Amino acid sequence: MKIDFAPLQLPLHRRLQTAVVLFWVFSFLALAPICIFLFFFLLFTRYWLISVLYAVWWYIDYDTPSRGGRRVPFLCSLKMWNHMRDYFPIKLVKTADLDSRHNYVMGFHPHGVLVAGAFTNFCVYATGFRQLFPGLTTYMLMLPLWFRSPFFRDYVMCAGLIPSDKKSASYPLQLRRGGTAVVIAVGGAPEALNAHPGTFNVLLAKKKGFIKMAMEQGAHLVPVFSFGENEVFDQVENSRGTWLRWTQERLQGFMGISLPLFHARGIFQYSFGLMPYRKPIHTVVGRPIKVPRNPKPTLEELDALHQHYMDELSNLFEMHKTNYGVDVDVHLNFV
Repeated sequence: MKIDFAPLQLPLHRRLQTAVVLFWVFSFLALAPICIFLFFFLLFTRYWLISVLYAVWWYIDYDTPSRGGRRVPFLCSLKMWNHMRDYFPIKLVKTADLDSRHNYVMGFHPHGVLVAGAFTNFCVYATGFRQLFPGLTTYMLMLPLWFRSPFFRDYVMCAGLIPSDKKSASYPLQLRRGGTAVVIAVGGAPEALNAHPGTFNVLLAKKKGFIKMAMEQGAHLVPVFSFGENEVFDQVENSRGTWLRWTQERLQGFMGISLPLFHARGIFQYSFGLMPYRKPIHTVVGRPIKVPRNPKPTLEELDALHQHYMDELSNLFEMHKTNYGVDVDVHLNFV
């Protein structure tokens, strides 16, 4: 295989972009297991007191992730995240105002492989969310598994990430009567297995938990579609019925996380590696769906709002798809 190496004389800003995205990919793929290893390794060295003191802190701080986490605005506003934004680049597109007197549940689609668009738009302050939607604070949901990793849990909380269980997701909506936006990558880990370039399969047809939570809390629903999210990585063919997909789904059911076999480019060459391609991502925030508070919605009410949400997401996709290189004959496929 011929390797396409990157030019030696690249501008500094391009190298900085690559460095920041490398750090982000490393954080997603390797930092949690490294933190777990470090925690136990230190116990058997002369630095054992670090792990012991952290264990005490962990016990005291155990409920913090389920109570809104601990965002650090200074870290979210670092200029390094601008380099990540410009690497792809990633742009946040506003289509309607979101009144800060209300709370919102924002459904993010599609998940993609590593949710690059969601992180850059809603966790860090690189794309201007606070300026486009003044008065709103976002909380991005993440698998609870990651909050069981020592050290790593504190790291992800800095970016406003909280566990995706119902109790944790509902807490910010209960805490304030307005100005809170909980962001949910609705398809979750299973949808990552469908993240192939050129596909628009959205795992939503049976996903109603976030709809019910919005009804119970009286939070307005906001569909969000991220054009280009599936384009930044290639994935080994894993269509349903193949042994690879069977294995991935079994592992996902056992561990709670999916293991897509993805690849793209490298750090110093463009032929292979785990760095994402430099392809644009446009995250379009749709208009809000008003949801009156209903502590005990009936099945019919839940189904009706779920269908309304799917219709609004489909309309959002249809309205904007040609702006971002999607063929007019391509439509969303709800699975």
